[in-house]
Amino acid sequence: MRPETSETAGALRYGYTTGACATATSTAAARRLLGGDESTHVEITLPRGQRPVFQLAYCRLTATGAEAATIKDAGDDPDVTHGALISAAVVLREPVGVRFHAGPGVGIVTRPGLPIAVGEPAINPTPRRMIAEHLAQVAATHGYGGGFEVTIAVEKGAELARKTLNPRLGIEGGLSILGTTGIVRPFSCSAYIASIQQAIDVARANGITHIAACTGATSEQVVRAHYGLADMALIEMGDFAGAVLKHLRQAPVSRLTLIGGFGKISKLAAGHLNLHSQHSSVDWSLLADQAAALGADAALQQAIRSANTSQQALQWAQAAHVPLGDRICTLARAKARAILPSTVAVEIWAIDRAGNSVGRADFA
Repeated sequence: MRPETSETAGALRYGYTTGACATATSTAAARRLLGGDESTHVEITLPRGQRPVFQLAYCRLTATGAEAATIKDAGDDPDVTHGALISAAVVLREPVGVRFHAGPGVGIVTRPGLPIAVGEPAINPTPRRMIAEHLAQVAATHGYGGGFEVTIAVEKGAELARKTLNPRLGIEGGLSILGTTGIVRPFSCSAYIASIQQAIDVARANGITHIAACTGATSEQVVRAHYGLADMALIEMGDFAGAVLKHLRQAPVSRLTLIGGFGKISKLAAGHLNLHSQHSSVDWSLLADQAAALGADAALQQAIRSANTSQQALQWAQAAHVPLGDRICTLARAKARAILPSTVAVEIWAIDRAGNSVGRADFA
């Protein structure tokens, strides 16, 4: 498998999704079963026309059919499934079409709201379509008129799934097989963003009207204790505030609480939607200018501009009785409301590392 190099990301390499890997291994297994193909590589066609070649870890006949596997290469994207062995077992069956099964390490859907029905393997629609189309081509090539049973597995997938949002989404027993284009772009964290979107969809499908988007465990604990929200209403967004806001624009709820550390909330106030340090930095001039608007003297403004951390700048403002935390939350709320539909009420809440509130802009 040879991931492409991103022209927009310098030397960073693109990778391939779990769905692309599952398509490649299903195709290889079907070719082995129907045509005796013992090649060590397989080429597939992605939804946008790219034709990557995947190296196979193995491709062999079994007592009931054939199976193949590949090691997922996520390129330079920080992906929990990078390096995972993804396999497909293919068995022939009488009816035309493809029936999917969850092998070890692939989860089962247990809650409504996902694009896959409850009780089905967590193999998303695009990978299902890709696999079905490729198997239909293999069948046509070899004059086969029947259908296929396809079992997708991910080695250590149940263990890896605990590092994802799957347990909260109601996907039990393993990972999801994801991907809409087949390609993972460097540092897009596309699987994580897809999980955020799915978490919102699950909450809506289960009648939840107030969700809380949290940057981490501390913010989640604070908002759970304050509102008594169910786990399903707590969206672990990490640094991807933009993923939450943009999805809610298409799939709104009545109320959104967005909560995180003061530094990250200040980045949202400055208009950044990815709050990770690789994508955005604290705007010291913004903090100093807002402190000035609240009455900070010249010395405090200069101190804020030269602060080492956002927490240090905030502490100096607090000592001078300058409500910088509330002001920054108000600015962040305005940025969020510019993206959200008017039907979504939003509040922004900033906390320190101990979970204490250091700023808040309540529901308007």
